[in-house]
Amino acid sequence: MAKKVTMQKIADHLGVSKFVVSKSLSGKAGVNETTRERVIQAASQLGYFTQKNAFVQGVKRTPPVGGSDRNKQSVLVLMPNIRSQTQDSLYWGKIVDGIALALDQEGLGMVIISENRADNFVNILNPSGILGLVGVGEISTSLLLEVHRIGLPMVLIDHEDPLIPSDTVFANNVDSMARLTNHLMGTGHTQMHFIGNIGFSRSFRDRWIGFRSALEESGIRLPLEDDANLFLEGVEEEVFQEDFKNWVMKRKKAKTLPTALVCANDKTALTVSDILKAEGLNIPGDISVTGFDNIEDASRGVPPLTTVHVPKEAMGRAAVEKLLSRIGHPSAPLEKILIAADIVHRDSVDIPRE
Repeated sequence: MAKKVTMQKIADHLGVSKFVVSKSLSGKAGVNETTRERVIQAASQLGYFTQKNAFVQGVKRTPPVGGSDRNKQSVLVLMPNIRSQTQDSLYWGKIVDGIALALDQEGLGMVIISENRADNFVNILNPSGILGLVGVGEISTSLLLEVHRIGLPMVLIDHEDPLIPSDTVFANNVDSMARLTNHLMGTGHTQMHFIGNIGFSRSFRDRWIGFRSALEESGIRLPLEDDANLFLEGVEEEVFQEDFKNWVMKRKKAKTLPTALVCANDKTALTVSDILKAEGLNIPGDISVTGFDNIEDASRGVPPLTTVHVPKEAMGRAAVEKLLSRIGHPSAPLEKILIAADIVHRDSVDIPRE
């Protein structure tokens, strides 16, 4: 009988501590990416992920009930560490929590890989030890091509690729943003700007579409004279402050400030709010501000931020459910799952000042 592959055996194989192996397999912070990928690759080569009982991400994995395909006991979670896509993120981290909980309920383990280079990813991936893949956030076409080439079932969260057919899970960004915009119009706002880079992600583009469609259906003219500032570059990397400050100063001088700023996400809205206050503007007395996502910091803003609650854990759970369904029915039509998102009314919105 083959000996059990333990974390200690992996540690001895690599010449590292068991603590490093445990951290690497759990996806926790404290291990550099090169070491993490070496551990995952060694674990895969030694057969760690194909065992009936192993510990990954704190989950004891037992043989699931069902067909022989389910004897593969791990699900790969691919979340390339680009921009703000990390487990520590108030947005992405909650999605990963939902994935982990759903896998725990199914008796499956989770292996998180943050590799963003296709050549390294191929060396790590061992399909014989992986049940399927859940992709979280933006992932390069080259990485997705490798997964598709190998034939590994996959579901993507908050991302889609026109070249790679796959099931996807999104918040219903278009409808939710349209409802938020209609709420602002119902409060009396007619001069609004959308703040964000629609080229950043499909979700941001869909939020812009929802904003635009709500205005158009109400017969409100879009502020197209300011396109360059409407989609501020660098918003997601938090390097847009100076450009936005200059935009505010110019608008204040010309007395053409909009009555409301509709931001693509909460991080942008909170940064925008700080700049507005530094320029002597009162929120919401002088200008209303809204966000999107309902991260924890949104309720701690001054004032607390009106936003849209994206059920992040539910998106993670839905992706796992879809992946397991896909494994059982590989020829079923692909699906784009939209999770409803609701407005959270707080103090950053008021009727516009006359």
